Amino acid sequence: MATKSGNATALTVLSPIKNGSLDEVSFSDITRERCLRLPIHEKSPLSKVPNTYLARLFILDDVYYESLPANDRVFNFSDITSLFSDSARKKALPRKDHLKSKYLVFSSNFYGGLDEYLAGMWDNWSYVDHESIQRDVRHIWEHCVAFDRVTDSASFIHYIKRCQLDASLFFNGSTDDSLQEQLKSLYLKQEFTRFAVEHQGQGAAEIQQAFKAFIERVQPENLVTPTWPPGKSTP
Repeated sequence: MATKSGNATALTVLSPIKNGSLDEVSFSDITRERCLRLPIHEKSPLSKVPNTYLARLFILDDVYYESLPANDRVFNFSDITSLFSDSARKKALPRKDHLKSKYLVFSSNFYGGLDEYLAGMWDNWSYVDHESIQRDVRHIWEHCVAFDRVTDSASFIHYIKRCQLDASLFFNGSTDDSLQEQLKSLYLKQEFTRFAVEHQGQGAAEIQQAFKAFIERVQPENLVTPTWPPGKSTP
């Protein structure tokens, strides 16, 4: 399956935004502003969604061309018209396609199955916005086409699946372990580095005693605590 790589799953969602406005502000700009104002790092709503490796949100305004489209024939009509003028050549080129709607794009890599992950989004996505109002996942998708039909976890899962695209070139950049295991590993790495620096130059017996205390404190086999908090960016 293209969207799976080991235990990891890739999710790419394009949800069309309604072509309308509220108080003279387009729904796409309202959604864009809400995405831009999302808290980051530990306060990000995505840090509360279980098993999220990496995720991002953005607005797709249109499809863009790096150059003019062309035919694949060796001698096509646009080549001939270029003998007369560049404007004639451009008019002979194939028509450029444009999107009929702007899209809310959600991209995520996570551990486990899709249904469980989306249920976790519905249940756990929570944050306080810049107006000190508690928000859930519906606040971001509110102005997307047909999202008004979403009323519970099951309908949210159904909606997201309808907007899902296949990830045909998915590269799993993680170790393929659960998020808990990876966060614990990151925590141990940071703590062991600090331990090594703090005990430079000490004698073997002293380091041995300190290391025993270190193991008791960091509890390597305990994945729950102490650990690296999801979303944390600095030691």
